[in-house]
Amino acid sequence: MSVDLSQSTTGARQERPELQQAIEEIVESGFVGVSLRVRDEQGEWLGAAGVAEVGGAAKPPVNGYVRIGSNTKTFIATVVLRLVAEGRIGLDDRAADHLPGYEVDERITVRMLLQHTSGVFNFSGEVDADGTIVPGILIPYGPTGDQWPEHRFSVHRPQDLVRLALSKPARFEPGTKWSYSNTNYVLARLLIEQVTGRTVAEETQRSILGPLGLSDTVLPDASPEIPEPYAHAYFRYDDGGAQRTIDITRQNPSWISSGGDMISTVRDLGTFISALLGGELLPAPLLAEMCTPHPTGIPNMDYGLGVFVLTTAGGRTVISHNGAAVGHAALMYSTPDGRTTLTAALNCVDDPNLSIAPAFQVAQHRLLGEVFG
Repeated sequence: MSVDLSQSTTGARQERPELQQAIEEIVESGFVGVSLRVRDEQGEWLGAAGVAEVGGAAKPPVNGYVRIGSNTKTFIATVVLRLVAEGRIGLDDRAADHLPGYEVDERITVRMLLQHTSGVFNFSGEVDADGTIVPGILIPYGPTGDQWPEHRFSVHRPQDLVRLALSKPARFEPGTKWSYSNTNYVLARLLIEQVTGRTVAEETQRSILGPLGLSDTVLPDASPEIPEPYAHAYFRYDDGGAQRTIDITRQNPSWISSGGDMISTVRDLGTFISALLGGELLPAPLLAEMCTPHPTGIPNMDYGLGVFVLTTAGGRTVISHNGAAVGHAALMYSTPDGRTTLTAALNCVDDPNLSIAPAFQVAQHRLLGEVFG
């Protein structure tokens, strides 16, 4: 059994046995460890279950560093929308006007990039309606998964990822459908850098991290390092006919770039999503644009600009963006007013077949039910 490490923001004990039981059960479903932060009318609760390292006894740090995967997209979208608020760009500007030299379809707007309605090919690969895999770069999942470990420290330039994607046929006419594509957010990164003359890390620091005091959030670019403390990430794959499991906590995240490369903590993620939805970062009209749902074809899960707009089983609206990053995963949920938040960090043994995915889905639904009803 794990020890309840939760504390409220005032230091008083917060007895939330239902939350501790939930994360214990998530570990039993196949995860190595889980840390959870909930902030609501009862205060702040922090807890952990499982272990930080396979074969070890120490619990995951309750506020350790984790690779947050596609939660990165919410940060990138917020930076772009801050530039819109400053009058530097327009949501309905042609993206090509801000991205000279990339031959972006002139019908694609900044809004379409943030909304995943551009039709641009996903550089990490696509799956056709008949199940055919259209490969992109070498990634940890699918047919190339067993090759990825020996290339996990390779460096990928965002410009090269974009050019690869743009060399492929578009998935559909711009603005006519929805399809999740990491390329959209690498284009958004390049747009930020082109418009501001600063790196995406510098601009994110200026517009989000600095104002909110998020000192534990990192844009690593091509660095494989992760600050301590952290729970370890693992990868199991076929190595010459034998199953092998390795520690891949250190990995070069440039293969996913601003589609999912950031590192943060459950507390920083909670502070960010609460401040964002509470109106601290964007003017009300732009925040409303961000959270306006666009149909994705996924039941009860629409997409705004860098956020998912969910409808819970109980009919409540929740704003979210989750992410997975090869052995690490992060959850980020909030009520539309930013007053109730749930953020979690998970570590696991990942593999090319995404065997952990069903347990990840169950974990999301379990925590959503506990916190949002």
